[in-house]
Amino acid sequence: MNGETRRKAWEWLALLFVLGAAIGGVFGYSFGHRIFAANNPSMQTLSEPERRAQRVAEMTKEIGLTPEQSQKVDAVIAAGHAEMKAIHDKAETDVDGVRQKARAQMREFLTDEQKPKFKEYVRRMDEERKRQQQK
Repeated sequence: MNGETRRKAWEWLALLFVLGAAIGGVFGYSFGHRIFAANNPSMQTLSEPERRAQRVAEMTKEIGLTPEQSQKVDAVIAAGHAEMKAIHDKAETDVDGVRQKARAQMREFLTDEQKPKFKEYVRRMDEERKRQQQK
């Protein structure tokens, strides 16, 4: 093997090592994070009633609430959550109206060739938004 061939072989070997380390790091992190999230209750998604019950139990323990107080705290948290959800839903409706208005304005100056591409783009963005809201 001449000097040039040997140098290229070392370069390829180094590149292969770096790529292997990078890929191993990515997969290792992903695997470790998945295990951590599965074993950590705070990382798991709880339903609203489960989160509320957890919060009331936490407050009962730390503050020393009586059973009657715990029930009242639960009712206050539930009412507050309902109010916040209504505000969020109204805001989301308002935001959606602005979004639709902006899209209509954009469609006015797009060419006939661009409109189907824009429609597909909007569809993908809406799907992504729905996925983010479900998390």
